Amino acid sequence: MTSAPSLSIERLENEAEAQACARLMASSEPWITLGRTYETSLRMVQDPTREVYIARDKAGLAGFLILCMTGALVGYIQTICIQSDRRGQGLGSRLVQFAEDRILEESPNVFMCVSSFNHDARRLYERLGYCVVGELTNYIVEGYSEILLRKTRGPLAAFSAEKRSSTHR
Repeated sequence: MTSAPSLSIERLENEAEAQACARLMASSEPWITLGRTYETSLRMVQDPTREVYIARDKAGLAGFLILCMTGALVGYIQTICIQSDRRGQGLGSRLVQFAEDRILEESPNVFMCVSSFNHDARRLYERLGYCVVGELTNYIVEGYSEILLRKTRGPLAAFSAEKRSSTHR
């Protein structure tokens, strides 16, 4: 892996960025194998319940990230997508670190799924400290599983109590 180039990560701002992200997702793995179309990808990127962040380097769109900060798994990294020609340069690690920084403001747990056939991504996530907590067999497409991963700083109840006590100081 070469060192990560200069990178900026900012919130998705407009329709053109959303369309570029949807095109990237629909044209790359693992989403090709998962049958993700451009239209479905665009709906995901435009979902108002999600936080979408764009990663740019000197060549433009390098990748993007979708976070879910509501629901049962607060702090769920829904999508990390890197341009194929930028993979292996540390951009995925940088996006995961950005996501963790954002999530850990509100939750002690970071969750994500990785497709059972996406071996490179799984190795990266395990190297970054994620542990397997479950397997969803045939969840998106027949014959493949989604592996649920978690990285934690502790139980949610302890974090909530600590957060409450810090707001009352």
